[in-house]
Amino acid sequence: MGSRPQVGVRHVVTSAHAQLQLASFLVSLSAAGWKPTYTMVEPVPESINFPSQEEKIMQFWQEKDCFQECLKQSKNRPKYTFYDGPPFATGLPHYGHILAGTIKDIVTRFAHQSGFHVDRRFGWDCHGLPVEYEIDKTLGIKGPEDVAKMGIAEYNKQCRNIVMRYSNEWETSVKRMGRWIDFKNDYKTLYPWFMETVWWVFKQLYDKGLVYRGVKVMPFSTACNTPLSNFESHQNYKDVQDPSVTVNFPLVENEEVALIAWTTTPWTLPSNLALCVNPEFIYVKIKDNTTEKTYIMMEARLGALFKSESEYTLLDKFPGKTLKGKKYKPLFPYFSKCGEKGAFQVVTDNYVKEEEGTGVVHQAPYFGADDYRVCTEFNIIQRDQAPICPVDASGCFTSEVTDFAGQYVKVSDTSNIYT
Repeated sequence: MGSRPQVGVRHVVTSAHAQLQLASFLVSLSAAGWKPTYTMVEPVPESINFPSQEEKIMQFWQEKDCFQECLKQSKNRPKYTFYDGPPFATGLPHYGHILAGTIKDIVTRFAHQSGFHVDRRFGWDCHGLPVEYEIDKTLGIKGPEDVAKMGIAEYNKQCRNIVMRYSNEWETSVKRMGRWIDFKNDYKTLYPWFMETVWWVFKQLYDKGLVYRGVKVMPFSTACNTPLSNFESHQNYKDVQDPSVTVNFPLVENEEVALIAWTTTPWTLPSNLALCVNPEFIYVKIKDNTTEKTYIMMEARLGALFKSESEYTLLDKFPGKTLKGKKYKPLFPYFSKCGEKGAFQVVTDNYVKEEEGTGVVHQAPYFGADDYRVCTEFNIIQRDQAPICPVDASGCFTSEVTDFAGQYVKVSDTSNIYT
């Protein structure tokens, strides 16, 4: 391209008005000292086969080696570094990959056109559960014991054999979408130099005091004995039927009155440390006319427990905030000593909703993100204390839960241990 504009003019101008406009435009350019260049433009057919046109462009790029030529021409420019999250090659590309890849291509092309040299190397994520999951399915591996029998070296070998299973399909799809990126000079996260670089970067952060140890509630696979990323937890996601239970928590001040809570995770009840209510919603004290027992629950949820108003007698009505700090008897004795540090009391938070349950939410802080946040805010637990987590990596109750030690937690859901 030169320093002056190139003016393309169609070989046929059908409208007289358009001819006048064009003539006026060209005169103004001429007066300004510009000399327009006339270019014959090929007529556009009424129907276009876009895939065919795209293939022609791809062929042109390949014949001229356009991507590599751009890299050669820009090699002396300032470098632009783009940190890319590489995909797994154990699965085929889908819409999400194509969308993200398009955005990445736009960013790097723009950087190149803005005067930078942009190395674009395709990468492959060879770590994590997607690879191990495929091998476990193929070899019938059920847990760490099976891996130990096979041996780590053999297990890693099996994983390496499949990490590039769909690499050809990936290259075809990425090139077909028009993305410029280098597949010949790619990188894989299983390369020792890549892993060593990651550890080196982590050490620099650690040496600068930017790394700290914390606690976070995360998805967990008891089959693989490992925490899961959000991405991993949504793989092989299934809707399943879980039992729900309604539990009474008698108040210390009057054991004849009980807070009534509802949960779909009965296996977390041995870890209960608090009960949470919404401070703004209205709660009621009612007498069950059938059992003669007295309960406290959210007024808006009465219909979830009783079919009609004749089944209960209203004794009192009050906002949830009046329940704050009330003590109740722990359901199990396993962690009763935590009561000395403030556990087994009612706390308040707006995350409690009126759409489900009883309006009283049982808190097991190491099994729920909201539970952990609320119990930390009310000093029921401390961030640096040992977690109250009586479930091991295989999903079985630990020795702390003496009555059910060694029992898989989901089996507990379908047994009678909570009745």
